[in-house]
Amino acid sequence: MLKPYYQDNAVTIYHGDCREIVPQLGRFDLLLTDPPYGIGADTHEGPAEHGWKQWRSSGWDREKPDSATIAAMIAAATKAIVWGGNYFDLPPRMGWLVWDKGQRGFSLADGELAWTSENRALRIFNYARGKATAEGREHPTQKPLPLMTWCIGLAGDVQTILDPFAGSGTTGRAAKDLGKQATLIEREERYCEIAARRMRQEVLPLEYRDNAKHEVQS
Repeated sequence: MLKPYYQDNAVTIYHGDCREIVPQLGRFDLLLTDPPYGIGADTHEGPAEHGWKQWRSSGWDREKPDSATIAAMIAAATKAIVWGGNYFDLPPRMGWLVWDKGQRGFSLADGELAWTSENRALRIFNYARGKATAEGREHPTQKPLPLMTWCIGLAGDVQTILDPFAGSGTTGRAAKDLGKQATLIEREERYCEIAARRMRQEVLPLEYRDNAKHEVQS
């Protein structure tokens, strides 16, 4: 029987390999995840005044998950949103998502792409990278909370959410704030602890959730 690393009335976190854990779980309404891209993001360094942080490398972004692993994660849910979808061999779909970081000509990308299982119009979320950095990051590829909240809103009437590459737990935090159920899986214990700490924080006030819904609809 699986033993959660952390559990509350909205979020369950498992510490381990998603390839072993996901087959033991039920089916979910939505897969929302940001897998390793295999580009060495855990070793990025730079000047502190530019918002960089010295990350302790453990090699988790040395290789990306193989096609079979990604396919198994997608098959575990009715709908899927996979950030970094351009790095993986995924079926053609219309419904790509774009995070526009509001930067041009910087050393990193001006934005990021997410593959979705939906055949619908492409959507863009504008959220400045500088703003996301100022809010604090505890994982080198941590997505902004408003971005993941937006993703859940776009998915429609979903109640159960799976993130098998949970990192610092932003998917779970967004789900909890929106009154959804989320299951997170993370291979590195230090990030499980960070995610658990974020889940222990109070749920964001109702006006935040209302604003998030407004952003999705506008």
